[in-house]
Amino acid sequence: MIKQSKKQMLMLAAIASIGLTAPAAHAQQVKDVVVDGKGEIPYVIDARNVVARSGTGLCWRTGYWSPAAASTAMAGQFPAGCECDGDIVPKDKCVAPTAAAAPAAAGPKPTADKIKLSADALFDFDKAVLKPEGRAKLDDLAAKSKQVKLEVILAVGHTDRLGSDGYNQKLSERRAAAVKTYLVSKGVEANRVYTEGKGEKQPVTGSKCNTVKNRKALIECLQPDRRVEVEVIGSK
Repeated sequence: MIKQSKKQMLMLAAIASIGLTAPAAHAQQVKDVVVDGKGEIPYVIDARNVVARSGTGLCWRTGYWSPAAASTAMAGQFPAGCECDGDIVPKDKCVAPTAAAAPAAAGPKPTADKIKLSADALFDFDKAVLKPEGRAKLDDLAAKSKQVKLEVILAVGHTDRLGSDGYNQKLSERRAAAVKTYLVSKGVEANRVYTEGKGEKQPVTGSKCNTVKNRKALIECLQPDRRVEVEVIGSK
């Protein structure tokens, strides 16, 4: 009986050992992503510049996150998005170049064209429905996107300071979404177009309109703030 009890205790100890080490081995499969710490970091990082992850291994994004930021914020040799958003970052950015690939340097060159479209040219004041002249401008943009190997299009809406912050935020989002919907209707893949609204947070007029009292004149003065910035990222 004593021998049998000792044998059972040894078996239980072995099983307990396996149960304790298995999760540790699984945790090692999640690779630490250490960012360089330069520019806008699209992920939450700790004091070691290691990207914070959820319990399931997903990287925590910050308000600076965008497909472009995930593709440009570096974590060593590759962008941080290679580990955190591998389904969005182009695969060729996540593979080390080989000696055989050296001649490809003369091939397609990456390009990023940022275009600022006046929101007044796209929409009526305080509206998010595209005007005919706005559709014409986006027709041209859609045609240009087909001349490159398209990676992503970013459409960011902005408003002037007239109205509440909450209202302007939603208006900027609706305008960016309207741009995406129209581009998709012209053949651009929906998963290539990302939208964001900045509301009134990023004006370009500065303080030059602060002394304008007449509302009509103020609306006209603040016109540059009402815009949609469209960035086309691809290679030629």
